[in-house]
Amino acid sequence: MSDHSTTAGTDPRPDSRTGATRFILLRHGRTAWNAAGRFQGQADIPLDDVGEQQAQAAADVLVDERIDTIWASDLVRAHATALAVGERHGLPVRTDRQLREIHVGSWEGMTSAEVAELDPSYGERYARGEDVRRSPTGETSGEVGTRVAARLREIAAAEPDGSTVLVGIHGHAAYAGSAALLGMPYEQWKLLGPLSNCHWVDLQRGPSGAWRIAGWNVGPTGMPDGERPVRPGERILSARG
Repeated sequence: MSDHSTTAGTDPRPDSRTGATRFILLRHGRTAWNAAGRFQGQADIPLDDVGEQQAQAAADVLVDERIDTIWASDLVRAHATALAVGERHGLPVRTDRQLREIHVGSWEGMTSAEVAELDPSYGERYARGEDVRRSPTGETSGEVGTRVAARLREIAAAEPDGSTVLVGIHGHAAYAGSAALLGMPYEQWKLLGPLSNCHWVDLQRGPSGAWRIAGWNVGPTGMPDGERPVRPGERILSARG
């Protein structure tokens, strides 16, 4: 199992130590659009054959983890990945649309080169650190972070004290939701790297009530991948779905 980085964080508004105290935010397995480098957003694209293998590999690693409850985005790629874990633990998977990936609007299905033709300044603005809206009808990273973090807080509060919740989720939703849950200013989000397919974020809440990152991009080693990241220019855009 790989654990590529471990970063601590604090929440400026720590809540009480009731409810769940650990989240495992599991990014889904690969899809055909991941392999082709297309913006997925909230398009309901299923896992490809490699993605299904990745989901089983992640479930193998997570089989000995204590997991009390499983939630997932209602998009099939995240739901199917969470189901692979649920089958090993004998747990059902509850879904929620608030855990969906960033909405990319009219960019759905497009490559970064095609997006650059529509909006030549996009890559430059992203590289400068601007929270760029993904198409005129899509979301910003900040909006996704607010949406996902709010739902995670609600889930945690409703669970038994000290419990662990696994969430089948998407790359950018996990990235932005984690940063927002920790209360990180947007300018610091770039310190968090992207998540590989079927890797996860381990979030834990301490005695003060503040959440911290106990593990980032944790997952199986030697797993097939072949994902083609969506890039503005040569910079990785961590909104790969």
